[in-house]
Order: sequence, then structure tokens, then C-alpha cells
Amino acid sequence: MTLNTRPVLISFSGIDGSGKSTQIERLHSALLEPQFQVKRLAFWDDVVVLPSLRAGVTHKVLGGQQGIGEPRNPVQRKDKNVRRWYLTLARSPFYLFDALSLRRVVRRAKRSNPDVIIFDRYIYDQIAHIPDNWIGRLARRFLLKVAPAPNIAYLLDADPEIATARKPEYPIDFVRKYRNDYFALCALAPELLVIAPGTVEDVSARILQEFEKRLSLADGASSPLANARPERVSA
Repeated sequence: MTLNTRPVLISFSGIDGSGKSTQIERLHSALLEPQFQVKRLAFWDDVVVLPSLRAGVTHKVLGGQQGIGEPRNPVQRKDKNVRRWYLTLARSPFYLFDALSLRRVVRRAKRSNPDVIIFDRYIYDQIAHIPDNWIGRLARRFLLKVAPAPNIAYLLDADPEIATARKPEYPIDFVRKYRNDYFALCALAPELLVIAPGTVEDVSARILQEFEKRLSLADGASSPLANARPERVSA
């Protein structure tokens, strides 16, 4: 049994609280059933240039709290939700550095000869912050050309109110705009595949279906994922 494209490069994007971590875990579990070799990477940890320095400078300049918000312990962060023009200008070179770093990371990951590479977030999560004006659209197109396009770029949609309740980190108005910014990218990046909101099981099933569309079995057998039942992971 072989994959039509090997390795298959997959990315997960979406607003905070859309269930990316849960769905990555479920897909990974399903891919282990046919014994695919899976390599997982996180955009912020494995790709972003000088992440600690950037986070520290942002915290000192803009203030706000750090950490991941929870329903019982909300936080008020001030980083990507602050989009003043001079901050966008200062961040722009780093977006290019991140895109170039992504090229290197993907090349290095492919050398380990996995069947599937899964990214938790991708360059789309940076591009979504660029203003949707004519200059911003030029910058978006340029970064999309620099970065390697995944075979499947899952965009997990979510209701902003529900997502914010799960991870109370950013103002609801920003989360709504962030969601719209992702949708605006779909016209420039046709590889982006929107997965509609639903139960954990429904979303997982749709993700598996889309993966199977890109699967080719050399022996003509049925899909090895057809009967896969990944263990339930709480949202």
C-alpha cells in the first residue's frame, strides 16, 4: 500500500479554540492503524524564528498576560490581536524569515522519509494577520509563493463565541475578524480546505475522508483508514 504523494504534507489552522490539537491527535492515531510513519511539527516551536525573543518583546511593549486561557482561568493577551500599522510593519520581515525557515524545516523533515508530515499551524496563521489591502494582498501572495504548499491544508472553522468560551484569551471582536481573515485567504490559497464546525467525531470523520481522497493503494485494496477508529480525545 502506498500513498499517491509521499510524504503527504498536512497542516492544521484555525482560530484559537477551534479544536486543532484534538483533531491532530485523532488523525495521528488513525494513521498509525495502517502503520504509516508520521512526523509531527509545531509551527511556533519548530519553524518560527526567535520565538522566545519575539514573545518577550511583545509582552514588554504591549503588556497583557501570557499563557493559554481556560474557562476557569481566562487571560487577556495582547499580541497578535494588536494590529497597529507600525506593528504590522515591524512584524513583516519576521513573516518572511518564518516562510524561509519553513522551507528549510520541510526539506529536513522529508529527509527522514516519513509517510505523512503534520503541522500544528502553518504560514497561513501568520499571513492572516496581514491587512487585506492591495499592499497586504501582494505580501500575502509573495509569502504563499515562498512557503511550500501542503497537500492538504485543513482550516478548522468554529463559532467564535464557542471557541472563545473554550479558550478565553482574546476579545470576541478580534476572534470574529481573525476568522474572516482566514476565509479571505482561501481565494489566494486553493489548498486550504475548510472543515465546518461539528462534533469532535463528525469533524474527525470529515478530515479522514479528505485525507483518503489523496490516498492511492498500489494493490487495489480498500482504504486502510476506512475502518480506523481513533481513540477519543477530549476537546
